[in-house]
Amino acid sequence: MKKGVYSILKARFLIEDDAIKNWRFIVFLIVLAIIMIANTQRYEQKVFKITDLTNQVKELRSEFVDRRSELMKLKMESTVSDKMVEKQIFPSTVPPTKIKVKKVVEKSFLKKIWQ
Repeated sequence: MKKGVYSILKARFLIEDDAIKNWRFIVFLIVLAIIMIANTQRYEQKVFKITDLTNQVKELRSEFVDRRSELMKLKMESTVSDKMVEKQIFPSTVPPTKIKVKKVVEKSFLKKIWQ
């Protein structure tokens, strides 16, 4: 038992004759660890990008709401009439009337010929 632990601490399994098997496994583990670290790095980058984009969407949405409310205020009849009064254009006091147009039915080509 004491000899086995001592040989592991001295790393004799790496310098013995059949150590090639051990070295292959160690290199495989190192490559696997590097791949896992790279994968974690890419995952964290994507999470940060998603967070940034989410914040950007929130900012744009709030800006949209502000602009929409500003536009609604500008489209109000009272605001428009106030701006037109500055240019000395006043709202009409006479209500609008409805215009009716009678549609004339055209005769077909054959009916025009036979008349």
